[in-house]
Formats: sequence, structure tokens, C-alpha cells
Amino acid sequence: MKNFKFLAMSAIIGSALLLGACGEETTETETENTEVTETEGTEGEATETEEATLEGDITIDGSSTVYPIMEAVAEEFMMANPNVNVTVGLSGTGGGFEKFTAGETQISDASRPIKDEEVQALADAGIEWTEFKVANDGLSVVVNTENDWVDYLTVEELAMMWKEDGTAKKWSDIREGWPEEEIKFYSPGTDSGTFDYFNEEILEEEPMVEAATLSEDDNVLVQGVTGDKNAIGFFGYAYYIENQDSLKVVPIDNGEGPVEPTAETVEDGSYAPLSRPLFFYVDNAAVKDAHVYEYVKFVIENSATLSEEVGYVKLEDAAYEEALSTLEGLK
Repeated sequence: MKNFKFLAMSAIIGSALLLGACGEETTETETENTEVTETEGTEGEATETEEATLEGDITIDGSSTVYPIMEAVAEEFMMANPNVNVTVGLSGTGGGFEKFTAGETQISDASRPIKDEEVQALADAGIEWTEFKVANDGLSVVVNTENDWVDYLTVEELAMMWKEDGTAKKWSDIREGWPEEEIKFYSPGTDSGTFDYFNEEILEEEPMVEAATLSEDDNVLVQGVTGDKNAIGFFGYAYYIENQDSLKVVPIDNGEGPVEPTAETVEDGSYAPLSRPLFFYVDNAAVKDAHVYEYVKFVIENSATLSEEVGYVKLEDAAYEEALSTLEGLK
């Protein structure tokens, strides 16, 4: 208003003052432009603040093998987003899918691909889902550190030991010269994807030895093997790495010579047939919520680093890029 009054007066006083008034008008226009710019900047800051204040709960359950990765990701995510609460359970791959189907979780971890019957159960429940790979794993066969006779096992010997109708009940049944002591077996439980994978690849879907101690908690298996000189067990590579000072890993010979599970042999596939991918499954409807979407994005973007930190093997970079593209399509 002051500017307009001044312009009116300048018309009476003369052209010199009119020019001065025009200069003042230009200054005011610049000020207005500056205010617009500042407003736009404030709007941008509001967007960043909105992202920084994600809120909500995320419930995850499933594979005990995937658990170390997802737990590490959850801790990092909650540090960056303190208003989001992420709960990670480990009821086994099968148990996780049951909760996923019941709508109790938004994300389900799995150490094997989803089964046909689980796909059907989700369809019946009206749940649409998407599969993501998170890392690679080498299922590790372990014995007690005092076991000084097992240098490696063939796939056939593993099957002979672990099948219920197998002929091997004592170590001496496997190879001549080995102790005449009963083998003590420790295996993941039947809800575990690791159990399913071993059952398919080694046992060829035949029943496992009834004498085996089963548990969904891999720490129970570690304790069982470390506590008995004649014990043998198997679980994910990360649990071996975590306990490698108290366990002895067994190289496996699939016909091309004994191979020990390492990051390199798992990644290049030479540790066969016990190398495998690890998965997580998301509820497509849940991903529409910003905090779930950002969590899944965080998992994909940080899996390469965190999977190696907890003892697993990262995927190729292209796999993570493809996963991000898939996630973007779920918005």
C-alpha cells in the first residue's frame, strides 16, 4: 500500500521521483519473489519431516534362518525411525506363512519358496502378496569339535544317516574304522524351511530318522551338537559362523569332491546341493502404508551389507535393483 501511495504522489511531483518509485517497486517485487522461494523451501522441508516421522507397527514372522538378517534390519530401521515399532518372530517358515495367511503379519520370512498349498491358502484368504529374495545361504552340516573322524560326508552318506529306513545308526555304519557309537541327530523342526529344504534335497521327501531331536530354535541345535561328541546337526550358514569356535563344519561331496560352505562357494553354487536363496513375502495391501513401504525399501537397500554382517551371502546388485523396481510397482 505504501508503494501505491508513493506512485500516486510521484505522478504529481515529477518524472525523477517516478523513476525512483519504479526502482522501489522492483525491490518489492524481488522481495515477493524471495518470499515465494522461502515458502517453496518450507514445503520441501515439510515433506522431509513427514518422511522422518513415519509411525506405525510392523509385524514379521517366519524362518529362523532369515531371522538374523531381518532382526538386524529392524534394529537399524527403528533407530532411524523411532516412531515405528518392528517386531520380528521366528516360528519357522511354515508357521510364519500360517500367521501371514491369518493376517497377523505384514511380512513373512522364508528359507524356501512358498508352497502351492500356501499360495492357495492366501488366495482363499483374499491376500495378495509379493516375493522378494533377501540373501543366499549355505545350509551347514556340523559336528562336535571333538569329532576327529569325520573329514567330509557325501550326499549319499548324509541320506543314509538321516533317513528313517537308512542303514546307518552308528558312525561305524558310515565308514569302516569310525567309532561304534550311536549317532545323535539334531535337526530344525518340521515348520522350518531348512527342514523342508534338507528333506527335499537330501532325503528326497522320505521320513527323517525318528531319533532326531527337532527344534525351531537353531540355538537349541547348536547347544545339542556342542554338548555331545557323537552329535551331528544342520542349520543356516549364519548360525555356524556365529558359533564356529565351538562347532566343526563338515565339507559335502556331491560327486565333484568335498566342498566347505563359504561365502564364495555359496555364491558361485559350488557348495551344492545345499546352497539356497532366502526370501521374504509382503502383503501387497500393507505396503500401501508408508511405514511398511519404507521398511521394505530399507530391507532391500541394506540387505547386501547386513546379510554379510550376520553371516549370509549377498545377492548380485542387479537382483536388489530389480527388487526395488518391483516394490515401486506396488505403491
